[in-house]
Amino acid sequence: MSNEILVNVTPQEIRVAIIEQGIAQELHIERTSSRGIVGNIYNGRVSRVLPGMQSAFIDIGLERAAFLHVADIHEFGHSSSQNKPIEQLLAEGSNVLVQVAKDAIGVKGARLSTQISLAGRLLVYLPQESHIGVSQRIEDNAERDSLRQKLQRLLPSDVPGGYIIRTMAETAEESELRADIDYLHKLWFDIQKKSTTMRPPTLLYQDLDLSLRVLRDFVDDVTYRILVDSRETFLKMVGFAQEYMVNDAEKISHYTGERPLFDLYGVEQEIEKSLARRVDLKSGGYVIIDQTEALTTMDVNTGGFVGVRNFDDTIFKTNLEAAQVIARQLRLRNLGGIIIIDFIDMDREEHRAAVLAEFNKALSKDRTKMTVNGFTALGLVEMTRKRTRESLAQILCETCPTCEGRGEIRTAKTICYEILRELLRESRQFDAKEFRILASQQVIDLFLDEESQSLAQLGDFIAKPISLQVGASYTQEQYDVVLI
Repeated sequence: MSNEILVNVTPQEIRVAIIEQGIAQELHIERTSSRGIVGNIYNGRVSRVLPGMQSAFIDIGLERAAFLHVADIHEFGHSSSQNKPIEQLLAEGSNVLVQVAKDAIGVKGARLSTQISLAGRLLVYLPQESHIGVSQRIEDNAERDSLRQKLQRLLPSDVPGGYIIRTMAETAEESELRADIDYLHKLWFDIQKKSTTMRPPTLLYQDLDLSLRVLRDFVDDVTYRILVDSRETFLKMVGFAQEYMVNDAEKISHYTGERPLFDLYGVEQEIEKSLARRVDLKSGGYVIIDQTEALTTMDVNTGGFVGVRNFDDTIFKTNLEAAQVIARQLRLRNLGGIIIIDFIDMDREEHRAAVLAEFNKALSKDRTKMTVNGFTALGLVEMTRKRTRESLAQILCETCPTCEGRGEIRTAKTICYEILRELLRESRQFDAKEFRILASQQVIDLFLDEESQSLAQLGDFIAKPISLQVGASYTQEQYDVVLI
């Protein structure tokens, strides 16, 4: 199934939407002020060793110490936890080279590993390993063996390390593989050199920003177009593609339309829907999604769907539709950890098997590692989805002070960015003398302080004055843009 990738860029954030069949299936957001650190490599210092938990806290220069478990300590191609306790591997005050495996989420610090992996366009380089692996998405055994042999012929004998051959390498030329090998080796050499000259805690390597990770990680043979609404980012992406992925450079287009890119494809509405607790099904049924720290639950209900034949068929059709919707919501909301799905009870075993098969088929489009354990004795579907970054709700929302954590509202910063987009939209439609923002005290304060430069930049861009006014009765999510 073909897909289209949208890249929306503002000075404050980059947003990426993956569109399939005209609908947003996946959303990624990276803010300039809080960029994710997964993949970053640090020269860290051991601040505390916990033998009882077989773990250690590592100072990598962040606000909270990061977490390293003994199972994530690797040396000489194997996990050290197989034969040594952590107190024999690490000592307080010692230096350790680590890579971030998971971003800090909530009150938990970042999760670390000492097994370094460097991702290129076609390969993943594992400096401490010696084997060559192949992506599981390449299923043909003959093709897998052929790729291994091709890579072994190209590898220099004087540079150790293992590799994982990515899906994109399936149709790659030898010259492209060789360029990827040279790039990864140079990158690792530079990291090693920095680690010996820079005192911990210090950042040695930072992963690409979201606009370039899109090209490296998301683009494949079924991607037919990449639309970018920023000329500067467009040129940067084209330059990267021409150097590392020539065949995909022609897919990148600069969007110059008057209507905002995410509005044009209905992505803004999908974001709004994905923050709601209830997801309506076309049939009239609905799914209730509750996200907690421990797990996420999803409850399927028939709602207003009464069917046309009998009750069993009504339940079956609702569950089939819900299976597809839930798989999409997992990607769109980036839900991770333990997930419990309560489909409507089905008496017939063939119906249960068909719903589970449909669910697994819909999940096959997801790049994230997951396991589905099928129906339990209670009729629930248990599954796990790897959690590597914050969910959409955790990025866009914060705990509501009014309800003391029982609900969520979008952050003042999120509202600021919505207002900036609304101002840009209004300036293109109406020739006003001045624009006035009416919003809550928190949002106005942010515009006067942290986001003052963003507001000034937009005012210069639209060549119109912008004034601010506090709405005494406005909640944090409420605002108006008044044309004067």
